[in-house]
Amino acid sequence: MAAGRLPTSIRDGSDADFEYTCTPCGEDHIREEAVKYCPECEEYLCAKCTNQHGRRKATLSHKLQDKDVTKRMSMITIATKCRYHPNRDIEMYCETHDMVYCTKCIAKKHRSCNGVSETEDMHTSLVHQKEVQHLEMQTRNIQERLLAVDRKTQKNLDSLEEQRVDMLAKIEEVEQNLIEHIRKLKHEAITTLNKGYTSEKEDLKYTINKTAETKKEIETVSSQLQTLTRMEAGQQFVQMKLIQQTVNDAVKLIEKREATGSKALCFTENTDLKTSILTATSLGHVNTVTENERQTAQRIYKVKSKKEINIKMQNDRYTCHISDVCQLQDGTIILADCNNRKIKRLDMNYNIKDHCDLGNRPMGICCTGQNEVAVKMGNNKVQFISVGSSLSKLREISVEGGYYLGMAYFAGELWISTGSDVSVYSTSGSLLKTISQDVNGRNIFKSTPRHMAVSGDSVIVTDISDGAVCLGKDYTVQRELRDKRLANTKGVCVSCDGTVFLSGFSSNNIVMFDKNGVCLGELVAKDSDLKNPIALHYDSKMNRLIVTCVHSNKVIIFDISD
Repeated sequence: MAAGRLPTSIRDGSDADFEYTCTPCGEDHIREEAVKYCPECEEYLCAKCTNQHGRRKATLSHKLQDKDVTKRMSMITIATKCRYHPNRDIEMYCETHDMVYCTKCIAKKHRSCNGVSETEDMHTSLVHQKEVQHLEMQTRNIQERLLAVDRKTQKNLDSLEEQRVDMLAKIEEVEQNLIEHIRKLKHEAITTLNKGYTSEKEDLKYTINKTAETKKEIETVSSQLQTLTRMEAGQQFVQMKLIQQTVNDAVKLIEKREATGSKALCFTENTDLKTSILTATSLGHVNTVTENERQTAQRIYKVKSKKEINIKMQNDRYTCHISDVCQLQDGTIILADCNNRKIKRLDMNYNIKDHCDLGNRPMGICCTGQNEVAVKMGNNKVQFISVGSSLSKLREISVEGGYYLGMAYFAGELWISTGSDVSVYSTSGSLLKTISQDVNGRNIFKSTPRHMAVSGDSVIVTDISDGAVCLGKDYTVQRELRDKRLANTKGVCVSCDGTVFLSGFSSNNIVMFDKNGVCLGELVAKDSDLKNPIALHYDSKMNRLIVTCVHSNKVIIFDISD
């Protein structure tokens, strides 16, 4: 295009500021405002040069145009189709969601949104070049990250096959040391392994395909960015929003994959299998763990500090005996005070905020909703309590074994210790299952089941011995958590990373286990002035361990770190 388009004031410092200057006059260093444009000569012409242009024989047939027509011609007008409705043009803008849509999208999903208008009514200026450059930089960065995700996912896919071979070899090695009964279990374990392998393989292939699609989309928008500056203002606005949405979708894909990390197939041998083959229900546990989970699986906690909180109220008639602890989703801690027949709500500083008199001894407590708890009572009732601005009683149901410690809310059901077994009830009071023996008729628990804690897809039940039993959704034993340093185990809780804490009532200590049942050692040793611990609770909001002891007006708070 002819250089006459530059403003005179920019070109040679003159005070005259023309949007278009005469090209022939400019060659003689004369500044004249252009009034016409010759597309064949690609020249802007002033009034004098326009007359001469029409008289010369060589240019007599040239059709001159208004000077502004080139500005209009330089703007690209594209009818952009909706990504959700490809047969419709994008014509609307939703201010609530800050995105452009077709009229069908608006009618279906944005009818109640504020600030809905036509894109042509949006009085926006042309996009600044710096914004385009910033989006280009984002696009290049996304491309690099997508390549990295692609390479890592492909590597992970290859490693899964190697891990599968290793796991099969380990399964075979275990089988050689077991009796004929193991062959059935071997088949079940391999089936589970192959199912997990196939599932994860397909998931990773899906990620690879999705990554490839996203790479193409990013390449497309990268090309679109090159023509963005030649579009009219409204179209630039539409394209910028669509490109930004594509970039945002790519970022979400990458962040999701980065947060998950690589997956690995793991097989955990059942170490008790050789001595308890007839009671075994599995050859081992095949599961998939992410890279981030592997990094935190072996976290070892230590006590950072310890403090004691007085939880006795002025109207308490007896020494407190906190039989159980639970925590609502908002972090609220609630204590069940057996001796004083009430539950007590604590504030964020562990000070008593209010309470609710129950009229009978609360033996267990668990959260059953965002603002609801269930309290296991000594009179064989479960009392539901509303936890709002105040604590108030709701409905109640009848159960067996109400006088014994231990209750948990799992998968919409109440798991209750009865003294001889664990009974599972619906929240309406129907008995669904009694858990006491395995498929071979052998007792699951070493002694009386007590406190429980939910850990992922399982429930951990202490049994007044050297540890606890982990039960799955199908009510069968997944694993046992045992350590000779524990005696008369009652308390149990689980941290956010799956670390299990068990307290020994008679051994006066707290022992840790990882999610696979491997003992990680003592958090609190028996010589640490801990006297007969009853209940444990992990405060996920504060990363603290709450411990209650028999007949004590104080609750112990351990600030733990790794």
